[in-house]
Amino acid sequence: MFVGRVREIKILEGLYRKNSFEFAVIYGRRRVGKTTLINEFIKGKKAIFFPGIDSNEKQNLELFSNSIMFAQTGMETNTVFRDFNDAFEYIYKMAEQERVILVIDEYPYLANCYNGISSLLASFIDHKFLKSKLMLILCGSSLSFMENQVLGYQSPLYGRRTAQMKILPFTFAECTKYYQKFDKMELALAYGITGGIPLYMSKMDENKSMEDNIKDNFLDTSAYLFEEPGNLIKQECREPMQYNAIIKSIATGSTKISEISGTSGINDTGITSNYITKLISLGIIQKECPYKTETSKKSIYKLADSMFQFWYRFVPVNRALIERGAKDRAYAKVESQIPAYMGFVFEEMCKQYLWQENLQGRLPIEFTDMGRWWGNDSVYKKQTEIDIMADNEENEALFAECKWRNEAVGEAELEELHHQSTLFHYRRNVLVLFSKSGFTKGCVDLAEKLGDVLLIDYKDMKWE
Repeated sequence: MFVGRVREIKILEGLYRKNSFEFAVIYGRRRVGKTTLINEFIKGKKAIFFPGIDSNEKQNLELFSNSIMFAQTGMETNTVFRDFNDAFEYIYKMAEQERVILVIDEYPYLANCYNGISSLLASFIDHKFLKSKLMLILCGSSLSFMENQVLGYQSPLYGRRTAQMKILPFTFAECTKYYQKFDKMELALAYGITGGIPLYMSKMDENKSMEDNIKDNFLDTSAYLFEEPGNLIKQECREPMQYNAIIKSIATGSTKISEISGTSGINDTGITSNYITKLISLGIIQKECPYKTETSKKSIYKLADSMFQFWYRFVPVNRALIERGAKDRAYAKVESQIPAYMGFVFEEMCKQYLWQENLQGRLPIEFTDMGRWWGNDSVYKKQTEIDIMADNEENEALFAECKWRNEAVGEAELEELHHQSTLFHYRRNVLVLFSKSGFTKGCVDLAEKLGDVLLIDYKDMKWE
């Protein structure tokens, strides 16, 4: 079942209908569904689909040749072109009068084994493909490679693309369309432990409880997701032990480079920084600065993938139990910590909800940017943080806090948020409290007194 990616399919279909040369770049982290998206798009169309492999130039040329001839004849053949120049020449002739799609999946693998491929492609685009009906799609999972070596100024392909798409994990709204049987609480947890990654989402069984899904997918040594983070790191990184240590350090609370370096056991911030840069390029870690602040001194690092956050927070510490088949006991240790973990997930869900409502014009103010803020409280002389902050050019701002807990949110939380908003000098402040379990009467009364306050209960949030 193909779900979501409506916008991406629409863009690709629009390019296809132009019937002239088009060049789309599609990239995103592994398992996010890039290949599935492309396969859905090329259904019923004449397409050459070539998956680059992590091998040498000879083997990639053989596979490329086979892909071309299969698209042309519908049969497997032993034909191998003399070189990539001849292969592209053949494709050009195919596409002179007929619409043809050429997909090179995992393009970084091909480029790494044949350094001249981008220059060769650029030359064919300039001198031949532009006169054809070819639709070229380059796809890759290495974010840094695709952004720098394909889209970047230094790339021979620079300026030749006609579209580019960074494929992101499913939003929570898309997850609600993917799952048909989970209730709202189960949906939130399913989204939280899969990170909206389609492949991981497919492992959740809607006929089971979330407790059983967690046991069967994370706390069982035979499960796909039990080995997934480690396998992905081994596939992408030369020193998996060091990368694993850094990810675990961040998942368990370290955020600054010095903290990560110390708790991971690397004890060298320069080396740690190099590892982190690699993990950022894989879409596993992201760097964050306080909203409206660009200084690197206040930057922190967090996991971009909540499945990794879940796995590294709960699996390694319970590995001894898991390997002895005691997944019930392991789950008992995990269960009590899930609400705290879901606070991180709920914050992301609330950001998505605010963007949805903002784009539909359903908020008191219309903001243009959003982020998280932390810094010094100049009144109480202490460090403080705000879950969500957004503003606009009219000097209006929105401040939001997100509470995932079993108790109703009280007036103390609203008073704190109101105080935090006064640390800034906006013309108008809108306060938003999100709650998993509703609000006390005192909180409701205070909201009415303050004005410009939204109290949003998770059960009442509608997703589009």
